[in-house]
Amino acid sequence: MTNRASLYLCLDQGGHASRALVLDGQGAVLARAAREVATQHPAPNCVEQNPEEVVVSLIEAARAAVAALGPRAAELSTAGLAVQRSSIVCWDRETGRALSPVISWQDRRAHAWLAQFAQHSEGIERRTGLRLSAHYGASKLRWCLEHLEPVRAARRDGRLAMGPLASFLAFRLFEERPFVADPSNAQRTLLWNLATRDWDPWLLELFGVPRDVLPICVPTCYAFGRVNVGDRALPATIVTGDQAAALFAFGAPRADTAYVNLGTGAFVQCVVRRPHPMPGLLTSIAYDESTSDTYDEGRNAIYTVEGTVNGAGAALAWAGKTLEVSEMDAALSEWLAREMEPPLFLNGIGGLGAPYWIADFPSRFIGEGEPWQKAVAVAESIAFLLAVNLERMQTEGAELRKLVLTGGLAGCDGLCQRLVDLTGLPAWRPEEHEATARGLAWLLAERPINWQSIGGTHFPAVSNPMLRERYLRWRAEMEAVAH
Repeated sequence: MTNRASLYLCLDQGGHASRALVLDGQGAVLARAAREVATQHPAPNCVEQNPEEVVVSLIEAARAAVAALGPRAAELSTAGLAVQRSSIVCWDRETGRALSPVISWQDRRAHAWLAQFAQHSEGIERRTGLRLSAHYGASKLRWCLEHLEPVRAARRDGRLAMGPLASFLAFRLFEERPFVADPSNAQRTLLWNLATRDWDPWLLELFGVPRDVLPICVPTCYAFGRVNVGDRALPATIVTGDQAAALFAFGAPRADTAYVNLGTGAFVQCVVRRPHPMPGLLTSIAYDESTSDTYDEGRNAIYTVEGTVNGAGAALAWAGKTLEVSEMDAALSEWLAREMEPPLFLNGIGGLGAPYWIADFPSRFIGEGEPWQKAVAVAESIAFLLAVNLERMQTEGAELRKLVLTGGLAGCDGLCQRLVDLTGLPAWRPEEHEATARGLAWLLAERPINWQSIGGTHFPAVSNPMLRERYLRWRAEMEAVAH
């Protein structure tokens, strides 16, 4: 039974910032703090972050959020951690010192190397639920083993640890220094078997990643350790991926609802009772209480079918820089409200994801326009890519009746309305956009039934023939170059 008096510290490490929020047992946010994290692009297709900066940012955000509670900090009961999936780190198992940068989920440096495994793509997808892609951790981990001398030295000395960013952060943040990996983040390494709940020997051999340097696989809910905040040491009982946590922001997810989280990337998920492969889409595990020893399909596990759009906020950031549009964030909603016919944008920023999967897809505009019109085209491409994924889900049997829209980009009315008009699915956008932390709190609170209902905005579907015509032209262009 959830203790309504308990408060929950939710640590959310995302692509551009680390956030800490405190929620109560009914889902109300009582305190929050954030610290930005810089991103480096040292070479083409390379996206990195400083692991020490990430650790410090989380510690500072957590302390600031707890300090904002004042005397109510005494009511904190547990903590949880949600982390950007597919990013990896290598570190020294004895000292905890990072031996590599955080290699981001957006990083595609090993794309060419990964092509040699194309003949095994079906076997990889069958085991992992994922596509053969450089966005996932296997090729990044192998790259570190081959190219970073501190990693090779630690391997020779028996001190090497490597794996998901979540595992590194748990090791550094929690007193007990656990060397573990939760299902959501472990899966994104492309080395984790969806059926056995453990590292897959065939995949480890295929990609050349030794098992003894990888964390132990544990459930989503686990005694991970204790995190120090001020004079308190809170037990950490949930570690998961950011998108997995976001699925639970408003309580138990519904099978008739598609959950769209719009951030640096955009992710659309719908819940399925058991792994359900759909062409071009991913099978993800959002929550699991079982281990490799206790696995029972369907027992306390929640799966999703997932579509990924790599170029969401990242594409708009690219457009702002490329088009020299400095006021992008402030002006985009107003530009989207104008009546005009923008060009089309074929969006491969960060690599073209679901359902096409082309890592080196060349982004380009079709048609001319002023910089602001091209910015609109980039925004529309996000809606178009999400619509393609939603259509694929429905074609494959998902009986969807509505959308829930969260994430920073969900604040853009024009983008939300376009997605609704394209799909014909009405949408709800909650006032609280921090879906990841809110979902983490629901899990920490042991999945209460009486999770607080919060206000928001409803978007009914409206007929928009011009938008539909642009979408059909865009889809034809995409399919012509993707096949």
